[in-house]
Amino acid sequence: MKQETAGSSQNYFWIAVLYVAQGFPFGFINEAMPIAFRQAGVDLKKIGLLSLVGLPWTLKFLWSPAVDFLGRPKHWMLCCQCLLAASFFVLATHASGSGSASVWALLVGMAVLSATQDIAIDGYSIRLLNARELGTANGIRVGAYRIALILAGGVLVGASGEWGWPVVQGLAAGLMLALAGVTYFAPRTQRVWRATGGQSSVTSSQSPVTSSQSPVTGSQSPVNSGQASSAGEAKRSPIWEPVKLFFNRRGVIAVFIFIVIFKLGDYAMGPMTKPFLVDRGLSSVEIGLLLGTVGVAATILGAFLGGVLTSRWGIFHALWILGLFQAVSNLGYAGAAFAGGHTGLWAAAIFEMFCGGLGTAAFLAFLMSICHKQFAATQYAVLSALFGLGRSLAGAASGYGASRFGYGSYFALTFLLALPAFALLPWVRKWTPDGKAK
Repeated sequence: MKQETAGSSQNYFWIAVLYVAQGFPFGFINEAMPIAFRQAGVDLKKIGLLSLVGLPWTLKFLWSPAVDFLGRPKHWMLCCQCLLAASFFVLATHASGSGSASVWALLVGMAVLSATQDIAIDGYSIRLLNARELGTANGIRVGAYRIALILAGGVLVGASGEWGWPVVQGLAAGLMLALAGVTYFAPRTQRVWRATGGQSSVTSSQSPVTSSQSPVTGSQSPVNSGQASSAGEAKRSPIWEPVKLFFNRRGVIAVFIFIVIFKLGDYAMGPMTKPFLVDRGLSSVEIGLLLGTVGVAATILGAFLGGVLTSRWGIFHALWILGLFQAVSNLGYAGAAFAGGHTGLWAAAIFEMFCGGLGTAAFLAFLMSICHKQFAATQYAVLSALFGLGRSLAGAASGYGASRFGYGSYFALTFLLALPAFALLPWVRKWTPDGKAK
């Protein structure tokens, strides 16, 4: 038992480090850049289009098999982190708030590197964790991700008011290099597939299958004891087999739609909260303190509580209960927009970020629970592409919505966008571990 506890503690440490590395470039593009653009006078419609820069996070499933089956996740993580550090240095030499074509191109390149890093980190994490660790690990994961947002959307934004954006982008480059240095010492995981005479076989020592039942399909497992069960299995494609496993399950279309829209309300509102704060007269330091420090601390608290509640209640019950808190919290921003003043604004932002942490912990636990460890990077990339599609489309339209309806009415509308996902929970329940046990 002591050995198991020690192993879990080490796993949680690496989850924390890697998801800080994952969240930082994402946070810079999605949290810091909208503020830099708005301070430079870029209009809301163009700021909303920043969500389209995030398309590589949506489309990363297209190259996720390369990460799964070429090299090791650790090598991919190190390479991407070093290249991201170099990109931050280049960005520091540009007028990043100008919205010039070169800045947009550099941001897209950083998004591609960040998305590739995400594939490697997600696959690495799924292989690293066992089922009992998922709830706690996802609380830590969300918390670590939000710490990255504190750095990118809080500390850097606040510092930009004193030192300017080029200096803080240089600091961002230094942080990515430091994270790469820590990642170098992460334990390696074995490759999932290896070539054997033109065929493929499973080589991972961390197979999740210890009996004849597959955690993905509930039928006879296609992998057993770390090797292919038959010559026919050895001929299966390592690229398409992970996707086929999803489509062999009942209710896959309903579940995929649920993944796209579960956080649709948050995705539609998020890009406009930053220019909203700028337009309400908050300084860079105040925005950094609110979104990147106090608010993110609330999100971390919500994520840890959400992880504990998910482990206690089960994934299905956590999805609908914590998901309702996540949806209702959008109304706080609507109320703050209509009421005016700064006190209600601070309360709304803190409440929304706390509830966002609750819902995200349950959602990520669900996504990880339906992935097969042997195909972790590819399957999770497919799932993240689905919710990334909702994020990109809703975010791209957000600037037009806020311009057309005004902040208050638009924020209220985002609450309504969060509700349709709950109609799909009966299908989702059959995919959750607690649902399958009934």
